[in-house]
Order: sequence, then structure tokens, then C-alpha cells
Amino acid sequence: MRKLIALFMLAGIMYVPVIANAQDADTAAATTPAVVETPAASPTVVDDEIVAEEQGFHQVIKDKFIEGDVYYMTPILICLILGLAIALERIITLNMATTNTKKLLVKVEDALSSGGIEAAKDVTRNTKGPVASIFTQGLMRYSEGIEMVEKSIIAYGSVEMGRLEKGLVWISLFISLAPMLGFMGTVIGMIFAFDTIEAAGDISPSIVAGGIKIALLTTVAGLIVAIILQLFYNYLVSKIDSLVNDMEDASISLVDVLVKHKLTGK
Repeated sequence: MRKLIALFMLAGIMYVPVIANAQDADTAAATTPAVVETPAASPTVVDDEIVAEEQGFHQVIKDKFIEGDVYYMTPILICLILGLAIALERIITLNMATTNTKKLLVKVEDALSSGGIEAAKDVTRNTKGPVASIFTQGLMRYSEGIEMVEKSIIAYGSVEMGRLEKGLVWISLFISLAPMLGFMGTVIGMIFAFDTIEAAGDISPSIVAGGIKIALLTTVAGLIVAIILQLFYNYLVSKIDSLVNDMEDASISLVDVLVKHKLTGK
């Protein structure tokens, strides 16, 4: 939980300047027209082209964020921040949960041969990861027979799988929510465009361009956020599937080791 909160704070700190810069740009845009007037038209066009070429990726994203309207783009940005924070926390947790199961099985088998069941328990307790936790639960039931060992491993394996999948539902929520917010901005932008047409009594492109631009930018932003989070989601699902397969294979191998050393308590 502390890791997740820390990631939320870090992601928030990274993206707060974007909103602050957007608000500053709005303020600057409101005050500049009083001073910007040039006698010649051609030099201004050349200067604008030079400035456009010098704009970096970050500046372009900031400009599009402002043009899409802060009120509609901010919820989509929040979905991206929260989704990335949860995804990064899950990636770190799953990578820490990865265990070399073959090496662990060799250690457990050596401990069983040299020090018995208690030595094997010490090995699994001192090893991090879901596989080691499942081994510990199985070894604790060795005196009740091989059937109880198998049932314990299966039951605790389900618990560990639930822990591995923790947080994926929130990423899935943001994947669905971001395009919905984008489409909502689209609908609101189109309503704004038609209201402008109705008020002006004219369908000139300059009248409706603002509303349509907001509509398109919010849709694009929502889709981009959903695509980014979907990539992270698919990676996490594949990582969890890999860990679950390792858990199942290792559990079967542990039962075989216990049978081999006749440590089922019978």
C-alpha cells in the first residue's frame, strides 16, 4: 500500500506541471493580444513557421492539451496517471515475486536429505515469492498425508494467484473509462458547436471549428490513454500467467519430492 501511495504521489508530481503550464498559457493567451501587432504580415508568417519547427514533443502535447480544454482533458489525464501508477506498482511487485523454481526445488530436496522437514521449511521461509510460500504451506501439512499436502497447495495457490491479480481490475477500469470520457468530451464539443451555429444563424467553418476541435482532441486523448494502459495490462496478464504456470509446475515437483523421500507422515 505504501508503494502504491508513493507511486501516486510521484506520478502526480510529474504531471502537475502540465496542468500548471496549461493554465499559465491560458493566462498568457488572454493578455498577449493587447501587445501583438506588427506592421508587416510576411515576417510574422516566417517567424511563426520557425517557432513551429522549433517546438518539441512536450510543447506540442501541452498545446493540444490546452486546445482540448483543460476541463475535458484533465479527467483523461487523471486516468492515465492512476493507471500508470498502479501498473508500475504491479510490475515491480511481480518482478520481485519471480523465483527460480528449479534452484529452489534443488535446495528443498537437499535440505530434506540432510536436515529433514524442518530444514526444508527454513529454506522456503527464507525465500521470497509465491512459490516459496506455497512450498511452506505444503511442508507444514506433511504429517497429515500426501492428500492434505496437495489440498493445501491448491488452496494456498488460489490465494497467491488472487494476490498476483490485485490491482488489475483498476487498470481495466481506466482502460474503459478513458475512451468514455473522450467520447463525452466529443458529444459536449458537438453540442457546443451546434449551439454556436444556432446563436450565429450561420454555418461558417470558423464558427464551429472550436467545438469540433475540442470534440476530436478529447476523443484522441481518451484513445491514446486506453492504448497505453492496454499495453501495460497485457504485459501484466502475461507475467501473471507465467508465474501461475511456475507455481503449478513447482507444486507438482514438490509433491514428487515428498513422495520420493517418504515424508508424508505415513
